[in-house]
Amino acid sequence: MQRYSFLSLARHALSGHRKWPRALVSSGLKPAYDAVIVGGGGHGLATAYFLASRHGMRRIAVLEKGAIGQGNSGRNTQVVRSDYFHLVSSRFFERSLRLYEGLSRELNFNIMLSQRGKVDLAHSPHAMETLRRSVNAIRMNGVDAEMLGVDELRRLEPALNVNCRYPVEGGAVQWRGGIARHDAVVWAFARAASALGVDIVQGCEVTGLRLEGGRIAGLETTLGEVAAPRVCLAVAGHSSELARKAGLALPIVSQALQAMVTEPVKPLLRTVLLSPQIHVYLSQSDRGEIVIGGGSDIHNSYAQRGGLPAFEANAAAAVELFPCLSRLRVMRQWAGLVDITPDTSPIMGLTPIEGLFLSAGWGTGGYKAIPAGGETMAWTIANDRPHELITAFGLERFARGALVDEGAASGVAH
Repeated sequence: MQRYSFLSLARHALSGHRKWPRALVSSGLKPAYDAVIVGGGGHGLATAYFLASRHGMRRIAVLEKGAIGQGNSGRNTQVVRSDYFHLVSSRFFERSLRLYEGLSRELNFNIMLSQRGKVDLAHSPHAMETLRRSVNAIRMNGVDAEMLGVDELRRLEPALNVNCRYPVEGGAVQWRGGIARHDAVVWAFARAASALGVDIVQGCEVTGLRLEGGRIAGLETTLGEVAAPRVCLAVAGHSSELARKAGLALPIVSQALQAMVTEPVKPLLRTVLLSPQIHVYLSQSDRGEIVIGGGSDIHNSYAQRGGLPAFEANAAAAVELFPCLSRLRVMRQWAGLVDITPDTSPIMGLTPIEGLFLSAGWGTGGYKAIPAGGETMAWTIANDRPHELITAFGLERFARGALVDEGAASGVAH
């Protein structure tokens, strides 16, 4: 793998950029591997990369039924943050954010991390008290957060309508929060994993899981059978369907979560801004587009498209906070397929089936968790026991009633 640098860029410029090597090597499916990751999104690719780079495992495959990054990893709003309430969530997402902060250097690929700050708005005195409680908890967890008054919000976001339908009382901010380019994150992990010998097999759908004596033995795919003593499912909204092939029922519902972008304009939004009460969040991309997201569609679905009611609600909420947006045209709309657990926290780690591992139930928090999700799942697969950061996220918590309720910190989608 050629390293990207100023010198390599200058050298290739002299040849008209016609001699760049392929960033990703096309791989065929081998008959057996030491570990197979099902799902070629950010979590699957990150898990494979950390397995190869941190644990020395080389016979690894990532199987993706379509093209890498065309699922939820390419259908989100790019937000990264770690302002979670519960200590176990806070530690995990803080680790992920710190990994994001060094990811461009580690993977030699610019992920375009922009730590512009992530702001939560409060629209009532009660909401302000709730935010103060959350900020206190977040800071006690060792994560940065602070309160903002209305005057500070006016200076921070001059276009914000603080006298909207639900007048703004104040807010809270995590300054290290922001956005990172989702396509860059996917390709950074894919390129680095491929360079370490990981087979990334695209156009390979898993049609069955093969069990022998109560443990995983391999998989059936559209490209043939493959043997593997370790299999990790990282397929987002289709987790429950694939786990069912092994006789495993998951407490997950899948729903469409849609977003949209407007035509590009000059710098307007400085932060990632979220209003739980008006039910919308917004940011501005590096190309000038206003990115708008909100709640998930209320019905269960496996479709990667959104419905008109949620689209209209997101647009109305965005204009409520920023009336000037009413002049802009919507350029694109899309939806991701989110898998939501009863406590809106992920399911990570071992399953009752020996050798079968699970990284699922991410809901709307999967993208911000990619680096730490990959790191901890790789450790778990290599050591056959949960990493200390994810012990609270095991599947068995639903039987024990030890839920990690992060419905509020998960944003506006639940």
